[in-house]
Amino acid sequence: MTRRKSKKFAEKHGPHAKPDSLIQAEILKHAKNNALPCAVTFEIAKDLGIAADLVGMTADLINFRLIKCQLGLFGYYPKKKMITPHTKVDPDLKNAISEALINEQLPCKSAWEIASRFSIRKMAVGGACETLKVKIKPCQIGAF
Repeated sequence: MTRRKSKKFAEKHGPHAKPDSLIQAEILKHAKNNALPCAVTFEIAKDLGIAADLVGMTADLINFRLIKCQLGLFGYYPKKKMITPHTKVDPDLKNAISEALINEQLPCKSAWEIASRFSIRKMAVGGACETLKVKIKPCQIGAF
């Protein structure tokens, strides 16, 4: 079964935004089926010495789907999310998440930093946020 490519990701960047040719070439080298995993987006950014959101924006502009969020929030098939709520959230983790909130949302970058600080998987932070009903936003690659 193939998924339909119904969304126009480029639209969120306005009519005058154009893809960077160097970034586009790297995306084309690494992407499969017009989809670019989050982890690969960060690898490309690191290799080119640029911010990951520029790679995400270029992927949008060439209408490639960003997939396999490292926090487990989007881009998994057949389900969209990979994470499930935890039955219990460690109080220290809960406090770290609460302290990092900006306008009642946890920035993706902060979620990654919390995962590093607690030596846990990024998806564990995503699962904790799911349990705590905390929305993770903004995404470092611009997916949300």
